[in-house]
Amino acid sequence: MSVYETPPPSSALVMTIPAREFVLDRTGSAVPQLLLSASGTVNGSSPAAWSGGNHARSIRRIWLDTFDWRLYRAGLTLEQVSRGGDVSLLLTGRDGAVLADERLTGPVRSAWPALVAALPAGPLRERVEPVAGVRALCPVARAVSKVTELGALNGDQKTIARLAVDQMSVTFPGRGTVPPRLTLTPVRGYQAQADRVCRALGDLPGISTGQDSALEAALAAAGHRAGNRPGKAGGAPLRPSEPAATAVAAILTSLLDALEANLRGTIRDIDTEFLHDLRIAVRWTRSALKLCGRALPDGLVGQYRPEFRWLGELTTPTRDLDVYLLRFPAMSAGLVGAAASDLAPFADYLAVARASAHRRLVRGLRSARFSRLVTGWRADLADVRAPRRKPAVAELAAGTIAAADRRALRAGQLITASSPAESLHDLRKRCKELRYLVEMFGSLHDRAQHWQAIRELRALQDCLGDFQDASLQQAEIRAFAGQMLADRRVPAETLLAMGEIAAGLARRQRKARGEFDARFADFAGAASQARLLGLSGSAAA
Repeated sequence: MSVYETPPPSSALVMTIPAREFVLDRTGSAVPQLLLSASGTVNGSSPAAWSGGNHARSIRRIWLDTFDWRLYRAGLTLEQVSRGGDVSLLLTGRDGAVLADERLTGPVRSAWPALVAALPAGPLRERVEPVAGVRALCPVARAVSKVTELGALNGDQKTIARLAVDQMSVTFPGRGTVPPRLTLTPVRGYQAQADRVCRALGDLPGISTGQDSALEAALAAAGHRAGNRPGKAGGAPLRPSEPAATAVAAILTSLLDALEANLRGTIRDIDTEFLHDLRIAVRWTRSALKLCGRALPDGLVGQYRPEFRWLGELTTPTRDLDVYLLRFPAMSAGLVGAAASDLAPFADYLAVARASAHRRLVRGLRSARFSRLVTGWRADLADVRAPRRKPAVAELAAGTIAAADRRALRAGQLITASSPAESLHDLRKRCKELRYLVEMFGSLHDRAQHWQAIRELRALQDCLGDFQDASLQQAEIRAFAGQMLADRRVPAETLLAMGEIAAGLARRQRKARGEFDARFADFAGAASQARLLGLSGSAAA
């Protein structure tokens, strides 16, 4: 089955023989002449011929993926194909084999972006859902194809393969024309004869084997590339001898790029990860200003630190409620003394509170204050110049990482069995700052050493995060219950179920606290510390 054939009448999970792709050079012969040249012996003595090809059909194509290309990175391609009144979703693997084909009905045909839950239940959704996770499916490319279909016949006039000649015009994310593509799909039972047709086509002048998928070719024609991960905070590429001022400005500019890349998705509320990644960019920016701000011109840190603190506080309520709603299915599933349905009023309350918080967030992100922050910050970063007495970024990285490591060690060594929860929260912040520095200056470090240091830091952070999140969520559940009681809109069963959730959070907090000593001992151990000091040394080398 090829993407051009009529889809099955209902959801189907299929595995096909992978099609062979060819590209017709723009300067090559016209398709009819090529096909005549390809006619010949396919099974020893019988001449091959071609049937069909009298008219072309128009096909509209939309390729779908998450904003961070989760399907593509997993070797999957999801395409919505519209042929007249038929609309289907086609999932293919890395080799082009069809994994699932789903005929669509109803508004889902044009309702993109949308979460995977909007797809009809069936094999295709089952394949896509664990890969996409909480991310929405968004159009990553659109095109219109004029497709001519032909059959390759053997000497017995049996169809041994089907050939689709695709002349594609791309309309999104830019405009462009793809060189004509030939897709040869063997008919089951005639693989050997179809292979001979493949070889005959591949040997013709003006034809080359297709190296890129149709999606990759469409994006290339529009001046884009599949798999680029926009909007993810990460360290800018740095040279050890680069002046610290311009290097820090480059890091902060890349974080601003990530913030702005996630802005539209946050405002439109496409999925929760847009806000999450936007907040990561803000947190990294605040840490960079605090820990590396001395490398920047005088006055810049004092001007912008309050603004990014405001932005962080603006985004917190919506994200906190997102976390509750994302974890709600697991909370419901963990109930023992109550039914999941008892939590329905709590879920409704959270959804209403979240909608209100998101409206406030959108007002802030559309405000003149936010616009001045983004515009002014980008302009001021572009104006940063290296001072005459310029420390290199390697020196800055080594010094700040070593200092952050000492602060984390000192904070952790003071924690005892009787220490309050605030002391673990303070250590969590120190560990976050250390990890942000290690990641921001990652391009200066040995990759293997860098990866292992991040892995060990993450293990301690996860333990501290579980402890802190459980502590905060217990307090918030009590606050939610009090507000719902005050509003007189909560049944007793819901309060009891919320109490059970709070008890479960208390157990989770005790478990994390019990694991802390071993996690911190690993972090403070000689091997881990040698790695972190090695990062500082390799940056300064």
